[in-house]
Amino acid sequence: MSEDRHPLFMPLILVGGLIFGFGLALSRMARPEVVLDFLQFEDLGLLFVMGGAAVVTGVVFFVATRLDRTAPLTGQAYTRRLKSMDRNVLFGGAIFGVGWGISGICPGAAYASLGVGNLPILWAIAGMFLGAYAQGYLRAAVAGDAGTAAVDAD
Repeated sequence: MSEDRHPLFMPLILVGGLIFGFGLALSRMARPEVVLDFLQFEDLGLLFVMGGAAVVTGVVFFVATRLDRTAPLTGQAYTRRLKSMDRNVLFGGAIFGVGWGISGICPGAAYASLGVGNLPILWAIAGMFLGAYAQGYLRAAVAGDAGTAAVDAD
């Protein structure tokens, strides 16, 4: 943990996670079958849950960035993180979408789903970890090959 963080930073992260998980469970969005119904246009509740969350978050960030230019617990400045639209974003988003469509879960909802007693979701969580590990391994392998190729070219 960084020394410049407020001592309440990590407990506040825990509280935020508890609120997030409670909200997902209360709205039934931690259940993959509900998400799959949304993806098949049979239940649009997820649209309202996500839309409501986006509106609340947007208002908070809009107000917070105008009241104070630094985050209260870290002291770091609020800044926009600009990310260019590149092929990794497009392909990663497409792959995520396929996984979401097949399983009906995304990372946050998967962990919250454990909280509502959905133990078979552990298979999906293991798959997410393995997929992320495989991507990291492949990226490192490609970067290693590129570095080796550059050395060989000299």
